[in-house]
Amino acid sequence: MSVLMRSVSGIRGIVGPAFSPSLIVNYVNAFIQLTRAKKVVIGRDTRSTGPMIENLVASACSASGAEAVMLGVASTPTVEMEVLACKAGGGIIITASHNPIEWNALKFLTHEGIFLDEPQVKALFELVDNNRFDWKDWSQVKSVTSREGADERHIDAVLELPFIQPDRIRAMKFRIGFDAVNGAGSLIVPKLLKALGCEVEAINVEPNGIFPHGAEPTPENLGQLEELVARKKCHAGFATDPDADRCAIVSDLGKAMGEEYTLALATMLILEHKKGPVAVNLSTSRMVEDIAARFGVPVARTKVGEINVTVGMRLNGSVIGGEGNGGVISPDLHYGRDGILAVAMTLQLMAEKNRPLSSIAGEIPSYHIEKQKYGVAGKKLEIIIGRLLAKFPDAKVDQQDGIRFEWERSWVHLRASNTEPVVRVIAEAPERDQAVKLCKAIEEEL
Repeated sequence: MSVLMRSVSGIRGIVGPAFSPSLIVNYVNAFIQLTRAKKVVIGRDTRSTGPMIENLVASACSASGAEAVMLGVASTPTVEMEVLACKAGGGIIITASHNPIEWNALKFLTHEGIFLDEPQVKALFELVDNNRFDWKDWSQVKSVTSREGADERHIDAVLELPFIQPDRIRAMKFRIGFDAVNGAGSLIVPKLLKALGCEVEAINVEPNGIFPHGAEPTPENLGQLEELVARKKCHAGFATDPDADRCAIVSDLGKAMGEEYTLALATMLILEHKKGPVAVNLSTSRMVEDIAARFGVPVARTKVGEINVTVGMRLNGSVIGGEGNGGVISPDLHYGRDGILAVAMTLQLMAEKNRPLSSIAGEIPSYHIEKQKYGVAGKKLEIIIGRLLAKFPDAKVDQQDGIRFEWERSWVHLRASNTEPVVRVIAEAPERDQAVKLCKAIEEEL
């Protein structure tokens, strides 16, 4: 497959013709033109192509008139926070997140440590498409430097949050399983767990980029962690994706809870500390809405994509938000999905409730969520959407991102992926057969 994916999630493709050195440096140059950055923070996940691309990106920054600050291997949220710490004009994260090992990507950050929004992304792509590049002469070439200690600064910031009580967590002496899929969370998450007094049982924490199983932290990929948690009698298990902006949880029963529970539990924790609005994307479980209703606060739904949730959170003054793929955003820390933060928040909730995690999760009304994806070749979404509108005349409709149909206790969402050349269909209902039926009803029109 030779395809370049372009969206608010940056650019990504299979390294080679679709994601080549010349393409990479051109996008970096356009990014620096767009942001007028004089300093750019660069971090990467552990993929084997990362060092090569890291050197390209740093050199392109230097040749475009911006100082390059290299973090080396760092989680996506760590890079986002380092942009703020360095008072940089922008950041570039080299990671294809949950995509297979042959993929890589560039994620672009503003001086606020958040992704470019849709107008900014459009402007970036226009610069590249029109071959408008601005390479500096020898006198304006800038330095390339390295910066140490990013993980430690990130952990310290998490431990200083008003709703995290490190001593309370330490007193619980939790035994915790962890699976980093040999990604960017391999070092930082065990450091955090040890700082919180946990006994750590870790697997797949060699930051070599060799994924021992599917990179996405979905239940079907967490068999090793389930076995570890059960065998070691852990209080919980955590799994991060290759760039550690997403976190999934295995309960004390040794069963993957589903990545939707991460944000639901984080929402429960925050709203018990302070009430306020919540923002989530259109594909996130309604568990969050049930929790918010318990506290009498509103939930805003946004388009899928971290920056879209960030914008929504800022618009309605959200105290918590994120995406149901295991991505938690707390404005008290920064406006990015943060798997490291999600670990600490879950431990804090466990300490406060002083009950097994499975029991805490049992407080939340349960649903079944079904996720499917289909190739896009030859498919015109606008025609499909027209047929679906006629098929579901009784549903509440939201068309800000593909199309979403909602009923009292269920919903189904069809949209084009930002990260893969597919359309995604996600449905949720109280029972599995109801959710599967909704997905099949969409599939019939594809």
